[in-house]
Amino acid sequence: MALHGFLPWLILLISIADADDIFHDWTVTLQPGPVSQQVITINGMFPGPLINATTNDVIHVNVYNNMDEPLLFTWNGIQQRLNSWQDGVSGTNCPIPPGQNWTYVFQLKDQIGSFFYFPSINFQKAGGGFGPIRINNRMVVTTPFPKPEAEFDLLIGDWYQRSYKEIRSILNNISVATNDLKPDTILMNGEVSSFLSQNYEYFNVTKGMTYRFRISNVGTTWSFNFRIQNHLLVLIETEGSHPNMITLDSLDVHVGQSYSVLVTADQEEKDYYIVASPKMANATQLVNLTAVGVLHYGNSTVPAFGPLPAGPDPFDLQFSLDQARSIKWNLTAGAARPNPQGTFNVHNVTLTQTFILHGSSAAINGTARYTVNNVSCVTTDTPLKMADYLANGSGVYQLDQFPTNYSLTEAVDGVFVASGIHKGWIEIVFKNDLQVIDSWHLDGFGFFVVG
Repeated sequence: MALHGFLPWLILLISIADADDIFHDWTVTLQPGPVSQQVITINGMFPGPLINATTNDVIHVNVYNNMDEPLLFTWNGIQQRLNSWQDGVSGTNCPIPPGQNWTYVFQLKDQIGSFFYFPSINFQKAGGGFGPIRINNRMVVTTPFPKPEAEFDLLIGDWYQRSYKEIRSILNNISVATNDLKPDTILMNGEVSSFLSQNYEYFNVTKGMTYRFRISNVGTTWSFNFRIQNHLLVLIETEGSHPNMITLDSLDVHVGQSYSVLVTADQEEKDYYIVASPKMANATQLVNLTAVGVLHYGNSTVPAFGPLPAGPDPFDLQFSLDQARSIKWNLTAGAARPNPQGTFNVHNVTLTQTFILHGSSAAINGTARYTVNNVSCVTTDTPLKMADYLANGSGVYQLDQFPTNYSLTEAVDGVFVASGIHKGWIEIVFKNDLQVIDSWHLDGFGFFVVG
């Protein structure tokens, strides 16, 4: 009897000892920034402060909204295990009103890797407010690569000269969906680091040492290709998973994605260009649109010179597909837990549902909208999760009102909520009718790409 009474307390003590509480206080404001428009800053910083934590830590972020409109933060790629109330999207949380604050509390349960946070409503992501998240391995978990000398966070994304509010207004009022409203440049860690301006972001290294670069695409529109002049990239992490390590000349990073690569400073001691160039962009525009940084060797007296290192053809979609297919899960390496990633048995999967989600655009009541299965999402005043919890959705949405495997004949505005079978396996097929690379995010879920 004594053993049975003692064991739960032992487990509880171990659980508490294995996790820390990480506290942040953020004041969010609009301040003058790069390329004309004001930026959303956190404690005066753009990008925002690093959340640096370890697997199983509990994060507390107290956000004061000093902007003139509601604000909501989401934690891209963080799986809200057992509790998604802090996920920070309009389906789970109410926005923080101007002049008020809210404290997000969530646990980084069984996760490692590179992620980022950003404002999730009202097109605010195009105005900044994003920042990096690192989830480090626990000491009991070994990594399949040696510990790097240092780590760098690279938040790279497209940027508009005009205010995100102005772009939002234009998008809300145009009558035909257009690809002409393109971003004006790409920022690297909040700076207009271009070949023409030569206002570069510098990353300092020592010859012979190896460094980890955590690269995230925090933009709204463009995928980009990342490369470093005369240096190879060894891929070691894809959003919390360890892949089989592959060596690359360059890496495509699509909107919302995060990767980690190792770079060894094994060249002559001078400076080298770091480049992020947009996909699907005309070659004559690339010099103006490309973000450029510098890999600076400690004893270098020679600035980076010569043409920027060439990447793949920006319109070569096959390159992107082939590279994505080359990234394979390392089944023998541990990740957040000591046991290998491959011990998670996904054999003998029985599909319980199939969703076919068709992305396209349409005019609804004279206004251009993006749609899924010809339904354009309406943001409700009451978060969907709260409506489900308190009233089973009554008065907010009608469950399974819209089809999950075909498109309506006419486009409509609606609240698209579909039933999922608990503990079932859902096959999701994505179709893209748009003339751009379309990125999908399954909020709070892990998934396997099978085709």
